[in-house]
Amino acid sequence: MEDQSNPVQYCLHCSAPLPNTAKFCSQCGTAIAIPVDTRIQKSIYYIIAFYVAFLLLAIVSAVIFSNDISFFSEVLVEVIFIGMTLGFCALDWKAIVKLYLLSKVDAKGVLMTLLVPIASAFFVYYGIEWLNGVLEWYDENIYEEYIYYENALFWAILFTTIVPPIFEELAFRGFLFNEMRKVSSVQVTIIGTSFLFALVHFSLISFIWIFPFGLFLGYLRQRYNTLWLCMVAHFIHNFLVLMLDYINYSPEVF
Repeated sequence: MEDQSNPVQYCLHCSAPLPNTAKFCSQCGTAIAIPVDTRIQKSIYYIIAFYVAFLLLAIVSAVIFSNDISFFSEVLVEVIFIGMTLGFCALDWKAIVKLYLLSKVDAKGVLMTLLVPIASAFFVYYGIEWLNGVLEWYDENIYEEYIYYENALFWAILFTTIVPPIFEELAFRGFLFNEMRKVSSVQVTIIGTSFLFALVHFSLISFIWIFPFGLFLGYLRQRYNTLWLCMVAHFIHNFLVLMLDYINYSPEVF
């Protein structure tokens, strides 16, 4: 009978008994595979599934909007996005619910949440406008995409400043952040979630500012362990950019 106080493992190549601490087989020299914790393995599967699903959604959305920019297509894409987000979050809903607490928030966090997105909105708006001029690219106006809808400003606000802060933060700084944190460091998690966050917007020029803004949101999420600050900062940034586009498109309103 084997001594249970000194457990062994077996080489998969030659079946020689080895101590659990062995990294190589003493008989044939084969490297010993390190067993992966099932919880870590599950998180890795979730991360891969998340990346694939949201990249496919970004590609499908780009194809749809390149052929048909309509109210129906807008609602369809948003419903699919929200459904996917809630579906992934349901896999670990107890951990997600905890992110809606405010126990760690301090004055510094509140100030950063309010001031950084204000600065970033103006910097991005006029910086991208300048860059588009230098590169002679078409300067897209967010509000202009909704002018064919009845109550255009209402739908522009809903689809660009309400839905994204709630559900993008839930997806990227909520579910994905939680799963990546189980298998990687804080730094890798913040960078990884920010990279995909920028990538799914499917715009090279937008990547320039969305990625660093994602890093800021990732910092807030890690530092204060809540989604509220991320959502508020995301809302302020998007709302100000939309209002600048609205003023630029309809200067007579003001």
